[in-house]
Amino acid sequence: RKQGLAIIGQTDELAPADRRIYAVRDVTATVASVPLIVSSILSKKLAEGLDALVMDIKYGSGSFQTTPGQARELALEISRVASQAGVPCNALITCMNAPLACSAGNALEVHEAIRFLRGDARHERLLAVVLSLSGELLHLGGLAADLETGSQLAADSLDSGRAAERFEIMVAGQGGPADMLKKPEVYLKAASVVRPVFSDQPGFISAIDTRAMGAAVVQLGGGRRYAGDTIDPSVGFSSISSLGQPVDQHTPLALIHAADEAAWERAADQLRVAIKVEPEAVAVSPVIHARVEGNH
Repeated sequence: RKQGLAIIGQTDELAPADRRIYAVRDVTATVASVPLIVSSILSKKLAEGLDALVMDIKYGSGSFQTTPGQARELALEISRVASQAGVPCNALITCMNAPLACSAGNALEVHEAIRFLRGDARHERLLAVVLSLSGELLHLGGLAADLETGSQLAADSLDSGRAAERFEIMVAGQGGPADMLKKPEVYLKAASVVRPVFSDQPGFISAIDTRAMGAAVVQLGGGRRYAGDTIDPSVGFSSISSLGQPVDQHTPLALIHAADEAAWERAADQLRVAIKVEPEAVAVSPVIHARVEGNH
């Protein structure tokens, strides 16, 4: 209430049934079950007492929903159940056949988010999704007359620095450092080995297996394979080249952040397989595929 926002996870006090649902999905091979996904997501959202809800439903190689049709099915079901529960809900269907921005890994993604908020660098795919989702929410919440006005209000908040200031206040309010936005490198641990990986041949990036990239981050130590695993927040990828971008011996596929040389070599092999390079440039699909409006 004091800071106006919070970023938190499921707890014993907030939506405790969600943990049970996740456990059931794991042991019954029903992780991709739409009814259980809807139950899991909305148990948290509805517990918040929301006035409105906007969902980002992804499809592609980095999502459970591999096709736009599957993503649309999930979006329609979430919007339907939320609306029946009294919460107006819209959804955007967005493409996850490539990373949303140019980082993958815990500290690296936080650092990119901070650079985004400060205006140092804003990846065009990430900016498009952020402004579209914000426009939807401001309009649905009655704070903007239409989607375009809502998106413009969000853009103004970014460009003026108000969004960055609010993020910093939130971090401090939740027990984090008060100067996180000014000195992120002090708090975000750096990996021991940071080096670029290059394609075996020059050309244009034609496809990215986003799920394989995520698995490579886990292999580096940036995610859990078992519940008790310790996460290394410093590892992952940065400066990831985008779909359609030319690469050669001077332009890397990405920078790999690893704990040691052996881990770097394994990740480099995985990235060269996950990122396809072709002689000719390919057409790149827009990141926002469709919009689903709930029954309000």
